[in-house]
Amino acid sequence: MAKKRRREEAEPEDTYEFEPPEFDEREFLLKDLYGTKVLMVVALLAIVVGIIASLIQKASNDLWFIGIILMFLTIFLFKHLMTALRFRVDLMDQKMLIGNYVIFLLLSLGVWIIMLNPPF
Repeated sequence: MAKKRRREEAEPEDTYEFEPPEFDEREFLLKDLYGTKVLMVVALLAIVVGIIASLIQKASNDLWFIGIILMFLTIFLFKHLMTALRFRVDLMDQKMLIGNYVIFLLLSLGVWIIMLNPPF
């Protein structure tokens, strides 16, 4: 015959209750607006650098590398330029900075290529 096993009394398990962190909507909106302002400045700067790079290459076709050097130099001096334009770099997180670097590089290269075509 089978012996009846003694059931151990189940201990009450700790119940986990998720509590979302405090969300400050005003701070979120201000940071988002700040990031948009920085992005607009980066876009305008990329357009200017792309035009300058195309003018340099149109002057002499052998000087194409100066445009690339100008683009990367602008990326390296990005934090100093933003400080000179009265933007607080400490409010920008690393992800935002890297995204702005990539957008600047791609947009300036795109403007440079478009400006080298015959209509311009």
